[in-house]
Amino acid sequence: MSCELNIKVVPNAKKAHIKEEKNQLKVYVCKPAIDGSANEAVIQLLAKYLGAKKRQIQIISGHKSREKKILIQEGKD
Repeated sequence: MSCELNIKVVPNAKKAHIKEEKNQLKVYVCKPAIDGSANEAVIQLLAKYLGAKKRQIQIISGHKSREKKILIQEGKD
């Protein structure tokens, strides 16, 4: 089983955290949006927030945008 989640990313934040705003998660990461480093930070922070493994979380659209669609897959281990 899997689910999709729409998020908004804020790169270059002073503190990495996640806020719920208007039925959407807003993900603040400290990394800049250069060479995918912010995307990797998003996956890492979401995994911690959701109690999932990083390999269960994928960005399926919006790789170069602040608006992203995330796929979260159920773990089998």
